[in-house]
Amino acid sequence: MINNTKTNNIMLSQNNVINLEDFRSRNGNQVSKVFTGRDRGKFVRTQSHIDELERQYEHVKIIIPKDIYSLNPSFLEEFLVNVVRKLGKEKFMSKFEFVSEGKYQYTVPLNQAIDRILVNTTALD
Repeated sequence: MINNTKTNNIMLSQNNVINLEDFRSRNGNQVSKVFTGRDRGKFVRTQSHIDELERQYEHVKIIIPKDIYSLNPSFLEEFLVNVVRKLGKEKFMSKFEFVSEGKYQYTVPLNQAIDRILVNTTALD
């Protein structure tokens, strides 16, 4: 069972939903509008328990906040690496639903990240 309590000011995933709002970088009242970098991707993967959610649920929803400007492929690669490698592209895309609450078009960076993961190359290679 996923813990729904706050840990280091971050709300862990609830049921089968990962809301990226819970994982935004904050500096006082300033809130990041981008998700970038492998370190951040690994942090979100660990804190959201995405690997456990994939095993527990038939469907997992990932919510992208309304005012996000960018999900960098390197962030997505590290965030999604285990579930994409386990499921492959087709099963991953059918099991994971991405919902953008705003106008951000995430499909290009998402597909880039998935393709890089599956050919075992990353932005660092």
